[in-house]
Amino acid sequence: MIKELMSSPTGNFFLLAGPCVIEGESMALNIAEKVLGVASRLNIPYVFKGSYRKANRSRLDSFTGIGDEKALKILRKVRETLGIPVVTDIHTPSEAAMAAQYVDVLQIPAFLCRQTDLLVAAAHTGKMVNVKKGQFLSPEAMQYAVQKVREAGNDEVTITERGTTFGYQDLIVDYRGIPVMRKYAPVIVDITHSLQQPNQSKGVTGGRPELIETIARAAIATGADGIFLETHPDPANAKSDGANMLRLDRLEGLLERLTTLRMTINEINKNNK
Repeated sequence: MIKELMSSPTGNFFLLAGPCVIEGESMALNIAEKVLGVASRLNIPYVFKGSYRKANRSRLDSFTGIGDEKALKILRKVRETLGIPVVTDIHTPSEAAMAAQYVDVLQIPAFLCRQTDLLVAAAHTGKMVNVKKGQFLSPEAMQYAVQKVREAGNDEVTITERGTTFGYQDLIVDYRGIPVMRKYAPVIVDITHSLQQPNQSKGVTGGRPELIETIARAAIATGADGIFLETHPDPANAKSDGANMLRLDRLEGLLERLTTLRMTINEINKNNK
């Protein structure tokens, strides 16, 4: 599947995008359809993203989902209705085989990227495995997560950069890590979670969505293969991670500008050969 994602006829980046968590069928289909329309026009290979359950919440009363089976069936409906691949997070080894029945890509959350049993279980499904880089890991350390997936018999693995812990309540993206990690696997940059401000005293993660385009432009300029982002028609009322999501009506302009930048970078690289 990685080959297909990296085979845009124009050499464009690929995109993983959708809401943080599945809130309902109509919302998921609406977001997926709108993103697909833009992505298709710009020759951006697209994977719909939606978590069927959010397991790593700060507070016990935080929204975690509408029910596993219900959310997974919605992901499958997006996949079948629009003919696009879908990705979701898994949190324990037992979830891997279950989720693999509904989706095309299994995503390993950043805090769990060293969990050997989880990586191996995901690999054994034969699905593409997207490993998010831990906020506590160096770029070089991610080679071992990739090795675990490959040594379990699955070469379909990518790495997602999502920022490194900076102090107690911030993240920072070190773009020197992009070319380092590309030695191990294709690299995706998460341009929304990289702007989270975790560990807030109120127990709800903050964010700086006004900097999404800054993070995204730098990702494209430094050679990222793909972009990951969370988007919602009304982030202020999203059930999860609204503080750092991109408003859906701002997505088209962003992707247009990033595509222009990618074409420029491709031309520069071609002339430097």
